[in-house]
Amino acid sequence: MQETAPQETTIYTARVIRTLWNANPEATAVAVRGGQILGVGTLESLRQWGSATIDETFADKVLVPGFVEAHAHTMDGAMWNFPYVGYFDRVDPDGKLWTGCRNLTEVIDRLKEANAKLDPDAEVLFAWGLDPIYFEEERLNRRHLDQVSTSRTIFVFHASAHLATVNTAMLDQQGIGADHPAEGVPRDETGFPSGELQEPAAMALAMPGFATLLQAFADPASVWRFAASARNAGVTTVADLGTVRPTDWPIWERITAEDGFSVRVMMAYRGYSGDDAEGAKTVAAKAKANTDLLRFGLVKLVLDGSIQGFTARLNPPRYLPEKPEPNPGNARAENGIWLIPPEALAQSLGAFHDAGLVVHCHTNGDEALDVFLDAVQEVQERNPRFDHRHTAQHAQLTTPAQFRRMAALGVNVNLFSNHIWFWGDQHRSITVGEDRAAGMNACRSALDAGVNLAFHSDAPITPIGPLHTMWCAVNRLTPSGHVLGPDERITPAEALKAATLGAAYQLKMDSEIGSIEPGKQADFTVLAQDPLAVDPLTLRDIEVWGTVLSGVLHPS
Repeated sequence: MQETAPQETTIYTARVIRTLWNANPEATAVAVRGGQILGVGTLESLRQWGSATIDETFADKVLVPGFVEAHAHTMDGAMWNFPYVGYFDRVDPDGKLWTGCRNLTEVIDRLKEANAKLDPDAEVLFAWGLDPIYFEEERLNRRHLDQVSTSRTIFVFHASAHLATVNTAMLDQQGIGADHPAEGVPRDETGFPSGELQEPAAMALAMPGFATLLQAFADPASVWRFAASARNAGVTTVADLGTVRPTDWPIWERITAEDGFSVRVMMAYRGYSGDDAEGAKTVAAKAKANTDLLRFGLVKLVLDGSIQGFTARLNPPRYLPEKPEPNPGNARAENGIWLIPPEALAQSLGAFHDAGLVVHCHTNGDEALDVFLDAVQEVQERNPRFDHRHTAQHAQLTTPAQFRRMAALGVNVNLFSNHIWFWGDQHRSITVGEDRAAGMNACRSALDAGVNLAFHSDAPITPIGPLHTMWCAVNRLTPSGHVLGPDERITPAEALKAATLGAAYQLKMDSEIGSIEPGKQADFTVLAQDPLAVDPLTLRDIEVWGTVLSGVLHPS
């Protein structure tokens, strides 16, 4: 059973507590009973609650509201079952450092090493994290992977999770040939598929690779591994946006009820996968049985693809002209791929809207965002809902005019601020150009327009870590040292709110979490330094001691 919080009163002292509660924004003590906050202030002011245990565990630490990651994927825990071939160094939940692969040779060498260690009876070599936009040489293709194996099928999942690359053995086994009609299957100079598969429908053609990942989702170890990653980053609540299949929900119900589970999970239902009206009934019924640590009631719709994968839908002037590549067979589509036909979005959104559910819509490109806002306006005109809290996810190229329209429609935004660090230089030079890259993930414009703001890691696309995401929004630095749109920077205080109360609002949980105030859950992130007092350039370097979830301590 899930560990229960002590019923006696405990007063935790701290060097400073940043509450995000306007009545008392800064404190040095917080009183907790039964997992809830009794009061916040000073040790002396809290003595009015009567006898209490004084706990000085955090006497030299800083408490902030528990970080809320409102857009991640719990497949982050599953990914570490497989070799990582991404560009940046990453640390897995067990603390192991995986060095990045800086070129195709290093990618192929790591795959060869993994192949040699794989059970001879294993059908698929699965790897993840690849991002060819970082490499100056040609894109990874089937011929590169054939150097690893011509007999074992290989599936390499890209960092964006919108593309994959497979070897010839996989193409042959699944019958993906020169005459295959599917969208998202580019050809090489011979007219045969290059091995790159763009977006889910194309990736699903290589079903053995997809099935390998889906099996890992259902592994209880993956669930625990994800919880550990969240705790280590100071996250107390996370929204999984449409990764987990309803058939796997019972696994989460069982594990989140076990002793020691350290994070609240809001589980989104992936819409546009069949009968949306029936799906809405399923989610609404499931939400009636919500537990403390596992919630339902959120729906995810995915409208377009990835900007760095050139599958997002952009308004003119769209993408920069394509540079000549050694492998012309990987030529990108003119303007991305629709994952839901634009004319079908309002009907799908309406099924969930009418059921009283909150819809979060993946809209990487500004053309996709226009389609989403049109759909919200249509369903609101037909069936007005006060405080619907529908949210545009990613929305990376949102213009000031679109932000104003979002404010008028009551639409939230959850921006992908981490893109500024992980792909900012590439957006400047390869995808959209200097001017539009300066306005990407425009937190300042969102706040100035009165739009509720959160930002996210999209883990495992980038590592879960709200301090890093805050750092990106505050500093807007790229790896080359360029400040990407300096006028779109926000303050550390605004970033802290986006990572806590702003994100909680988008999940309709702001009455329970997101700030440290009486009556709310005793969810805290415990830091070694004050994020509102350090040099903003050092925000991401602050050490995370761990978390407190409903009054229970979870050291990282």
